[in-house]
Formats: sequence, structure tokens, C-alpha cells
Amino acid sequence: MKSDQLTSRPGFRVSIGNTRSQAAVMVLAAGGKEGGPDNLHQGADQWLLVVEGSGVAIINGHKRPLKPGKILLIEAGDRHEIRNTGRTLLKTVSVYAPPAYRDDENELPAGRNR
Repeated sequence: MKSDQLTSRPGFRVSIGNTRSQAAVMVLAAGGKEGGPDNLHQGADQWLLVVEGSGVAIINGHKRPLKPGKILLIEAGDRHEIRNTGRTLLKTVSVYAPPAYRDDENELPAGRNR
């Protein structure tokens, strides 16, 4: 069994995972954004759960509002961006299946495990 304590420090952080899936925490300051029109995960689906705050997800050019309790499936190959449109921190937890990142900064090539 593995576990991790979610934190509110700004930025993106890979939390825990194994060869089949991986969790990450992302905290965006007011006005912040992550990703963009060229951001995608070629080999992993991303389940994004909003824990706190508000924002918008732009997936393949379509805007989806974000608020606490919202869960999105961003499928492998979907181009996406997450924006904090609120006045407080936007806190999210993502689960990638299979794992998408080697560490906090390096994405895994499609079809590779760690």
C-alpha cells in the first residue's frame, strides 16, 4: 500500500503511483494556468478532480467550467489547458492511467512505465 498527504503548495507534483496508474496534485494561483493548445498526454488518460476553487478546462477547444466536486476525463491525445479563473487557489488531483510522468517535470513517452 502507498499513501501521500495532499498539500496546497503551488505548482504540479507527482504524488504516488505504480506501473498501472499515478496520482498528481496541481495547485494554481488566481489567474494561473497549466498546459495549452499543444499540451497532451499521448499514452495516458487523465482523470481530473477539482478539490477547491474555480476555473475552466479547455479540452480540444471546448471550455468546461471547473468547481469543487467536478471530475473530468481527459483522454489520451486530448489537447488541454487548465485555468484558474477564481480569486483563490484552484486545487486539483489527477489520476493518470497508465502513468504519464517520470517525475514532476518529465513526461513519459507513450506506452512506457517509469
